[in-house]
Amino acid sequence: MNVATPSSDVSERQRRITVSEYHRMIEAGILGEDEHVQLITGTMVAMTPQGRPHARIIQRLNRLLVRVVGDDLEVLTQLPLTLLDDSEPEPDLAVVRAEEAQSREHHPRTALLVIEVAGESLRLDRKSKAALYARAGIPEYWIVNLAESTVEVHREPDPTTDSYRARTVVPSGGTLTPTTVPAVRIDVADLFR
Repeated sequence: MNVATPSSDVSERQRRITVSEYHRMIEAGILGEDEHVQLITGTMVAMTPQGRPHARIIQRLNRLLVRVVGDDLEVLTQLPLTLLDDSEPEPDLAVVRAEEAQSREHHPRTALLVIEVAGESLRLDRKSKAALYARAGIPEYWIVNLAESTVEVHREPDPTTDSYRARTVVPSGGTLTPTTVPAVRIDVADLFR
């Protein structure tokens, strides 16, 4: 049996879609609300279901963040951010300004802090999502690495290179304090206990 493998010609010929087209697909019923896809730089990306460790850490982070962010900010859990005109990721957590979260016309278009909890999605979170968040100017991006019980902290986005200038890895004994939400202090060990 002869099986064709994708070539670079295929990726060069792919048609990217916009957020507007993505929304029309949802409105037309082509994509259901329960579909596990996200629009990342014009491509619909299938997301894997969450395991219990992933869900548990999202719950812990949500509880810790909600307690301290105050009335000017809101914590969004797995809700869309409309970034640029070709991406609408649904990060595990995002801290946004309250007025952005309360808009009736659109999803928030930026965030102060975005957090992804990564098991099988680690490569996607480190590459495609980090590039997207940097290009969108998200000032701080965390990747909670389940396999290593660490948190990768990305700061100083450079939209011209789609990357972050500063990256540190906070080990299980360390403390997380986002520069964008300084009232927050999280002991990394508490996330993984």
